[in-house]
Amino acid sequence: MTSRRPLLARVEDDRLQLVLMLALTFGTGVVDAVGYLGLDRVFTGNMTGNVVILGMALVGGNGLPVVGPLVALGGFVLGAALGGRVLRGVDHAWSRRTTGLLVLVGVLVLALAVLLIVLPDPGEPVLLGVTGVLGGAMGLQAATARVVAVKDVTTVVVTSTLTGLAADSVLGSGRGGGSGRRLAAVVLILLGAAAGAALLRFDGGLGLAPGLLLEAGLVLAVALVGGLHARARRVADRAG
Repeated sequence: MTSRRPLLARVEDDRLQLVLMLALTFGTGVVDAVGYLGLDRVFTGNMTGNVVILGMALVGGNGLPVVGPLVALGGFVLGAALGGRVLRGVDHAWSRRTTGLLVLVGVLVLALAVLLIVLPDPGEPVLLGVTGVLGGAMGLQAATARVVAVKDVTTVVVTSTLTGLAADSVLGSGRGGGSGRRLAAVVLILLGAAAGAALLRFDGGLGLAPGLLLEAGLVLAVALVGGLHARARRVADRAG
């Protein structure tokens, strides 16, 4: 019976969800590069960076920004809270609500990209608005990834991932396990940051838009594949 299942339904949940969360991790690297280099040293995915920047800025650290990191933090918290509320009581790792939230993230980022194409020279208020909405979108993504719960892949930070990689390596406890997944997350966020920086450098006059378009496309693709896979698995399970 298993061999008659549609191809997508044969893929195990854990395997596919790992791939999808790693894709979102790459996208976070893109977004953080766009934010830090194009939005006045603001992280829109990695909130640890914003907290550190704010701490240094509060004591006059080399002209560091205050408003931007605060806006990004506020947006992230609101987005994560919304994600937690929508996903409250969800029994399955990937549900229709999971797909819907990721579609919302993709649409928000896409809308920001279109806005920045229409307004090629936005003023500071517009850029602060972009920072807040982008932070909110990443908060939504992080809350959704938390429910999907792929071990060591939060999609927005890799500090804990690096800790596990090093602590369980042959130089640490030697326990191993999950090293490939952890290393992939670290490498992908690095590659995403490199891609985001490259898109800013060779933007063709579009500024932040190319990086945001890449992130939007990634998130929407993840939502589509994840949603189709969950639906195929449900149909196959009902069919026995």
